[in-house]
Amino acid sequence: MTRVYLADAKSEERAALRLLLLDLRMEVVGEAADWFTTLAQAPVRRTDMLLVDWDLLPNLPNAALDELRKACPAALVIILISHLDARQQAALSAGADAFISKGETPERVAERLRTVAASVRT
Repeated sequence: MTRVYLADAKSEERAALRLLLLDLRMEVVGEAADWFTTLAQAPVRRTDMLLVDWDLLPNLPNAALDELRKACPAALVIILISHLDARQQAALSAGADAFISKGETPERVAERLRTVAASVRT
């Protein structure tokens, strides 16, 4: 079972993602509403996949994602983006494995999550 950590400041968005992940038979191992909690908790939760809202990252996203990668070297990092624009490319160039637009349909988000989860090392 893929172990997923959710990091998004908005509780309603975390709740929606949690339901979607449970439907996909993925285990939600933790949640955070801020960057520092994410950085502290995700490594101890043996996380396979991190879903992180772009807006939760500190001002230097490259450095933040580098720090997260050092803390969770085996985890895949998926960035959640509110608006598709230059942030999509910035997320990938900052070291994310993938991105998902929050504006996608639940079916499309599920499809993207399944695709990314298929590459999780077990």
